[in-house]
Amino acid sequence: MLPIATMLAATPIHVSTTGEPPSRPPNVVFILADDLGYGDLGCYGQTRIKTPNIDRLATRGLRFTQCYAGSTVCAPSRCCLMTGLHSGHAFVRGNALVPLRPGENSVAGIFRSAGYATALVGKWGLGEPATTGIPNRQGFDFFFGYLNQALAHNSFPTQLWRNDSVEAIYENDQNRRGAYSNDLFTREALSFVERSADRPFFLYLAYTAPHANSTARTMEAPRIEPEYRDADWPETEKLFASAITRMDRGIGTILQRLDALGLTRNTIVFFTSDNGPHREGGHNPAFFDSSGPLRGIKRDLYEGGIRVPMIVRWPDRIKSGSVSNEPWAFWDFLPTVCELLNKPVPANTDGVSVLPAMLGRKLLYRPPLYWEFHEGGFSQAARMGSWKAVRRAGQTSLELYALNNDPGERDNIADRHPDVADRMAAFLRDARTESSEFPVRATGGTASSPSRK
Repeated sequence: MLPIATMLAATPIHVSTTGEPPSRPPNVVFILADDLGYGDLGCYGQTRIKTPNIDRLATRGLRFTQCYAGSTVCAPSRCCLMTGLHSGHAFVRGNALVPLRPGENSVAGIFRSAGYATALVGKWGLGEPATTGIPNRQGFDFFFGYLNQALAHNSFPTQLWRNDSVEAIYENDQNRRGAYSNDLFTREALSFVERSADRPFFLYLAYTAPHANSTARTMEAPRIEPEYRDADWPETEKLFASAITRMDRGIGTILQRLDALGLTRNTIVFFTSDNGPHREGGHNPAFFDSSGPLRGIKRDLYEGGIRVPMIVRWPDRIKSGSVSNEPWAFWDFLPTVCELLNKPVPANTDGVSVLPAMLGRKLLYRPPLYWEFHEGGFSQAARMGSWKAVRRAGQTSLELYALNNDPGERDNIADRHPDVADRMAAFLRDARTESSEFPVRATGGTASSPSRK
């Protein structure tokens, strides 16, 4: 991999083009939506839900068409993002309350080692109170939000965590709905940006919109936004659209604050989602065609469950309005950060840096992508080039799709390409290691490989 100084020779990070003193390393703002589908944004084909700020982010940056979440549900997806490991090697492989361990790869830790201020605002899901997995023990200087992903279903909480202490949200006492968690997240993100403006910072902003309140079986938003009040839609769908539009408005406020502080040019902004769209709280993902042209939703390993929007803006470095078809996944984020900061990539990382793709170049090497999922049985998926294999829970045979011709995974061609199917089956067998929390024995043609050091 070429060093970043070589790759950016035409527009170096630390060299000003305006005669000003050399600039500091770039700030990074990584914004993660919760259960937002590939087709839920205007810049990805949505026609009814209004997302003007995110769409503008795409017109001023780069839109990836083949980016993948770490998993098809939240906790393992976020683990892959933070640790640079895919779900066959990561310690957190499902939504059970499994904390990250000491010594895990840590995106936040890498930023902190480079002198960055680091903050997580929003939903964590990778460590309960007093465990090794809490954000402040995984590289974050500051944390505000939910530790537990199930408690994050309630968008009007009576308490949230501020670092390692519980903070009461009095506006929501006695079943009141005075403080919407995602609005609080926007406020805390703005505060962090303002107090960190004089040094490089990494902000991981993990909204909970448009996740449903799965416990109460309802969609939640403070109100139905004006754009949707007169729409001839079910109220649940108005609330779903309102949650997305309200999040979009919060993101717009943060982008405006970066402008006001003179930080926009030296800040890389990422926007994506943790998995595909949900069918929860009465919401029907088909109503807004939330998966777009893709098959499946959350909890599927088809494209609709794991392919997600990914927008990256970096003024003067990334070409405005550009589009990339380079495939990559959440576990590539950590190696990308390492290259950005000229830090060594941990030896046990599954990903590769996608900085070349961000800058309009082809990746020289793209390892196969791998996913596994444990709810309702053990299922697997992999992608090699344009080939995609899926083995559903309880099945011994695998399905094979050619994504270049069939992104909707409609035509299973495993019987027409037995050599490819065999190669994919061998990869599914060897790509994972055994996990004490999510053990899978040698059944259905799938076996565990030796323990990975």
